[in-house]
Amino acid sequence: MKISKALIIFIVLVGTFISLPKQGSAESGDVYEVGDIVLNVRSEPSSTSPVIGKLHKGDQVIAFNEHYGWLQTYYDGEEAWVAAHYLTKKKENTITKNESQELMVTGQSVYIRSGPGTDFAIVGSATIGDTYSMVETEADWYKIKLHDGSTGWIASWLTDKSSKADASKEQTGKKTGTVAEEVKGVSTSSPLDGYNIVIDAGHGGKDPGAIGLNGTEEKTVNSQTASEVAKVLSAKGATVIQTRSKDTFLSLDRRAEISNTYNTDAFISIHYNAFPVQSVQGIGTYYSSLNKDHALAEDIQNKLSGSLPLYNRGLFQEEFRVLRKNNAPAILLELGFLTNPGDYATIQTTGYHHQVAEAIADGLINYFH
Repeated sequence: MKISKALIIFIVLVGTFISLPKQGSAESGDVYEVGDIVLNVRSEPSSTSPVIGKLHKGDQVIAFNEHYGWLQTYYDGEEAWVAAHYLTKKKENTITKNESQELMVTGQSVYIRSGPGTDFAIVGSATIGDTYSMVETEADWYKIKLHDGSTGWIASWLTDKSSKADASKEQTGKKTGTVAEEVKGVSTSSPLDGYNIVIDAGHGGKDPGAIGLNGTEEKTVNSQTASEVAKVLSAKGATVIQTRSKDTFLSLDRRAEISNTYNTDAFISIHYNAFPVQSVQGIGTYYSSLNKDHALAEDIQNKLSGSLPLYNRGLFQEEFRVLRKNNAPAILLELGFLTNPGDYATIQTTGYHHQVAEAIADGLINYFH
């Protein structure tokens, strides 16, 4: 029996289509191991997307999503993709003591507990950037090996190994304990207890932001201020989430997505300004929604203008994407002009970033209380 060439081609194409892996969700926390290859880690699920890192034989990844033969995981705290056909799925989702994996803490002032839940005793604490070996998982908690050889448990959503399951949980109320440790009561020493604040250092990585006098890049000054703000807010009891703590590029949508992942009470984006005319100067606060964001913008701008020696430009309503896409009350601060000699000289002083941080903290306290 003769089969036409066209029919053969049709059968091959149909078979290929049927065999293609379909888009779907891997079970949350599935563990895969790299085979005998140096595996490229890419920014998107495509062989033509940029390579952002490499994995080697025996390395393990936790996958949270699948897209036509690519697995989504996290690499250096960022979403990343690896080709699935170079990976072998481990038989169990739990990582045993012999299969340890490094994790990094992404929250400020994070409690380490004796068991997998907020009802267990606190046995230690960690802060953003601390790294530990993960030796076991249970539900939304990771068992980690502490530096003294003992073990403890940390909430997965406060690490760079957080899963999409954590992000999609229903979050209601300001002090649920499902996103940040629940802290009851307010004291004068910790007036921001129980509040989750996202601090967003604008620009970063390939995006330098504004260029000021002496070639100063805005992204660097943003990071300096954001770091000081995070430190001051943490000291006053807040749970602080930074969208970036390193010189990395994040899209505006990703910044809003990070905020929307948490039960965020306030989102603050840190920026500095520039303008061709050097005489333009001062600080201002931007908000998107009159109903959702205005009160936060007003309280913080009032404190900034009352504490900082720069000209008060006031409030501005603008539909910036990072604000508009945010579920939480969200504002963007422009904390001075890097192109104005007077502003620039003040911004470069050692105390300016701390003054900004204290003013933001005071504004938040007014807003919440």
